[in-house]
Amino acid sequence: MTASCAGSLRTSPVAPARLILPETASRPCALATLPAEPTLADLEAAYMLRGAQVLACDGARRLAVETLLAERAMQAAGRASVPQP
Repeated sequence: MTASCAGSLRTSPVAPARLILPETASRPCALATLPAEPTLADLEAAYMLRGAQVLACDGARRLAVETLLAERAMQAAGRASVPQP
């Protein structure tokens, strides 16, 4: 049995749009840890440092999501501009 490709969508000779993901968005997030026997000062310092690290990590995650959504929008616009048979 053979199949026909006549019903298939045309493929574009142009590669889909790709964005480069910023390095900060693909880097693992760091989190401060406490020493074996932490003092109150260690706890306070780690609390402040972790807060800053969580904000940085969330910003990197947001950047990665925005890049992905922009890339998908560009690809969808490219598919919409390809004439259909």
